[in-house]
Amino acid sequence: MPESEARTARRQRVAEAVWHIAAGQGLEAASMRRIADTARMSLRAVQYQYGSKHDLLVDALRRLHAENERRARRRIPSGADDPRALLTSVLGEFLPVDAQRALSLRVFNAYYARALTDPALAAVFLPDEHPLEDLVAALLGAAHTAGAAAPGLDPAREADLLVAGATGLGMDVLHGRRALEDARAVLEYHLDRILGPRREAGGSGLR
Repeated sequence: MPESEARTARRQRVAEAVWHIAAGQGLEAASMRRIADTARMSLRAVQYQYGSKHDLLVDALRRLHAENERRARRRIPSGADDPRALLTSVLGEFLPVDAQRALSLRVFNAYYARALTDPALAAVFLPDEHPLEDLVAALLGAAHTAGAAAPGLDPAREADLLVAGATGLGMDVLHGRRALEDARAVLEYHLDRILGPRREAGGSGLR
């Protein structure tokens, strides 16, 4: 394996160790020693990869975003022309419907408080761009143009509400405040409000 690929693989192992520690014990528990032990690497090897622990934590968060994007692209149907099907797939990424998405939400939860006071983390955690909101707005806009959405719809405002709502619902499920099916029902209710009820009984809902 070329050195660049080997370095990437080692950094990925370190990032995954951070994710598992943060998800299980919180970010404060992610000491360099524990990260090294979890990654099954020597402390020296971990320190060699990064200039500081802060650099390591920022890189681990960046890699989690990239990993989530890769997985989401595989799950969201490509070439689909049904805005509702695409919207349900996109919004489903915010719910802990499987172990990987539950772990991601736990890690983001662990990073959240620190990102409020750490500009470098905030730049990754809360970037100026809003790609998911923009994607949802584009899908709603396409539905509106096709006459498949409520009259007077503001796609950007509705997208902000849907993404923020899905994010909050995902956290509620994660913390046991509501059931996953209840969160799905809430999102389906708002999609019905915007796009009208699903035409086919038993059609695909949030997965």
